[in-house]
Amino acid sequence: MKYAPYERLVMPARPSAGLGRLAIGIIVIAFVHFALIQGVFAVLRALMSAEGYFDLVSSIQRADTATALLAVLILTGSMGLGAIVASEMVHGRSFASLIGPRMAMLRQFKLVLRPLAILLAISLLLLTLVGGRDLLPGVPFGTWMQLLPLTVLALLIQTGAEELVFRGYLQSQLAARFGNPAVWIFVPSLIFAVLHYQPEVYGENARFFVIWSFLFGVLAADLTARTGTLGPAIAIHFANNFTALALVSLKGDMSGLALWQLPYGPEAVAAIRAHMPGEFLFLVIYWLAARLALRV
Repeated sequence: MKYAPYERLVMPARPSAGLGRLAIGIIVIAFVHFALIQGVFAVLRALMSAEGYFDLVSSIQRADTATALLAVLILTGSMGLGAIVASEMVHGRSFASLIGPRMAMLRQFKLVLRPLAILLAISLLLLTLVGGRDLLPGVPFGTWMQLLPLTVLALLIQTGAEELVFRGYLQSQLAARFGNPAVWIFVPSLIFAVLHYQPEVYGENARFFVIWSFLFGVLAADLTARTGTLGPAIAIHFANNFTALALVSLKGDMSGLALWQLPYGPEAVAAIRAHMPGEFLFLVIYWLAARLALRV
């Protein structure tokens, strides 16, 4: 009964719950995502000099400037558009059937985000008191404040798009086909985790980020099933990414919007391994805080 609210997302998926259609839908999502990104880069290449274009592409790959990281986050939105197209064309499902009742989703998003913001403020206070002297300055505060509306919008686009694909579309289609929650919770979470495997960036630590991503996927899937909307999953996803990308980032890649940077980058094996238990703990605390806020 704890997952009874999830029926709001599963019921619209039942008429087209076949695995063949799901496979076609995934192909459509990948095609839309790839085509839109290639289209954007094709336009940029036509408008820019060859040198300027390749400098831009290199900057986006590193995402170590504000413009580059904003571009990466916003371009991720093409995944969400792909999920909407696949749902409409392949399954005859509306956008609303992927997110749940709009007002309920927004209310749950706000309810979850409030305690997470408090937890984040406490953790930042502790960080500055205990280890603040080790942090490196990132984006100057004045510039950071000017960028903040764009940062929030870009993060909402990125996290919303990923939740649309993995929790809104893939999870509900699998739940319509398989009654066992282990299938529709673990399979999308595993795919989500594998797509976060980046050994070229994180080296030996890449597997730890995969495990973290899998755990995040499981907890986000659980919240989605308990509430019947994407609001809570988007809220914890947004809070986590805002912390890691806009407040305190690793040095180097993906640091273009961060107010502070850690004194080491993704290549620091020992430092990141020491940091990971805290990341796992905070993720579980976020999940518990969301459940307490929603009383589910």
